[in-house]
Amino acid sequence: MSPNSKGVEILSIGTELLLGNIINTNAQWISEQLSLLGLNHFRQSTVGDNCDRIIKIIQEISKRSNLLITTGGLGPTPDDLTTEAIAKSFDASLFERPHLWDEIKHKLPNSKLKDDSSSLMKQCFFPKNAQIINNPRGTAPGMIWEPIKGFTILTFPGVPSEMKTMWEETAYDFIKTKFSDSYSFYSNTLKFAGIGESSVAEKINDLLNLKNPTVAPYANLGEVKIRITARAKNGLEAKNIIKPVKEKLKKNFSKFIFGEDNDTLPSVLIKELTKRNQTIVFAESCTGGLLSSSLTSISGSSQVFQGSIVSYSNELKNSLLNISKEKLTKYGAVSEEVCEAMAINVKEKLGADWAIAISGIAGPNGGSPDKPVGLVYISISGPNNHITNIKKIFNSTRNRIEIQTLSVNVCLNSLRLILLSNSK
Repeated sequence: MSPNSKGVEILSIGTELLLGNIINTNAQWISEQLSLLGLNHFRQSTVGDNCDRIIKIIQEISKRSNLLITTGGLGPTPDDLTTEAIAKSFDASLFERPHLWDEIKHKLPNSKLKDDSSSLMKQCFFPKNAQIINNPRGTAPGMIWEPIKGFTILTFPGVPSEMKTMWEETAYDFIKTKFSDSYSFYSNTLKFAGIGESSVAEKINDLLNLKNPTVAPYANLGEVKIRITARAKNGLEAKNIIKPVKEKLKKNFSKFIFGEDNDTLPSVLIKELTKRNQTIVFAESCTGGLLSSSLTSISGSSQVFQGSIVSYSNELKNSLLNISKEKLTKYGAVSEEVCEAMAINVKEKLGADWAIAISGIAGPNGGSPDKPVGLVYISISGPNNHITNIKKIFNSTRNRIEIQTLSVNVCLNSLRLILLSNSK
């Protein structure tokens, strides 16, 4: 698509989107795909299941864009109005495609066909010159149609798995051939932990004004991302454009960068422990199993993760982790002394190379002047009687889930840094 073209728009159709019943992940995914194709995508719209409103917005879009991609409203129910509304937008008639009915009959059991045959047949009608986009994962096909010169519409179901398969099998090649020039966008994302977005942005101010590649910071809870995006003819050329910026960031933020693209703190930690042939266990209190879950959500975690003891009450800290009642009474469950004992004892009891223990006050209740909401103690016990104790006080305005999540991030990142220092 040339720089002077009018660009691409995405139209999401469905009242459930407007009501907030579901999150519009389709628009996000399609946006990323368009960026990879180097297309000028400049607007997204959402409209409910109302034929008149759909017609009005499609007619508006046809005057300002070259390509419209719609999702939703292709099914058999009365509120699935997309194909009908698109045809009416350009005073076109719909015609049955008999072969589509044959395909639907092959996909569904006879009982379903008997009950819903009339509504299902609705999915077989398209404008005369429309090209059908096959739907291997469902019954609702999409279409590629150019109702007026210079304006093309592609339609997809709202079900994400169906839409993505149809895009990859049919739409990608069509859009690339007809609308994309020889340039595409390629991105590489660096991931940071232990540093805030404002601190990163302040130190990379000179990079934020680059034109190619572009550099953009993003922040999630406990994590900062720097996305470097290059416009190039191929992946190799893009990597060469991105390389000097990436090297500069790695040099300036060496201890904060834990991975790239799809890496996560759990996946990086599992990879490093696997490489060392070492194992890990946890003793959790305030996180209630969230630390363990972060590791077990990653395939391959069984190679390093032995298990955990979630001891929320003092009674279980005493009976399962052998924390003496005297120590619990003297220091309290949320203390460096108890947390350190939890790490040492769980490592010995479960027989691992490393152990992480965590105890804190996640709130919103339970705090005191001496031990406020957001206070968390972390202890890491390693080979050769290595002990690292960490005290964190998270902002009490954080909610319970945020404090627990941030605590897990600190646990994982702290062990990552210990392993990093040991490898030098």
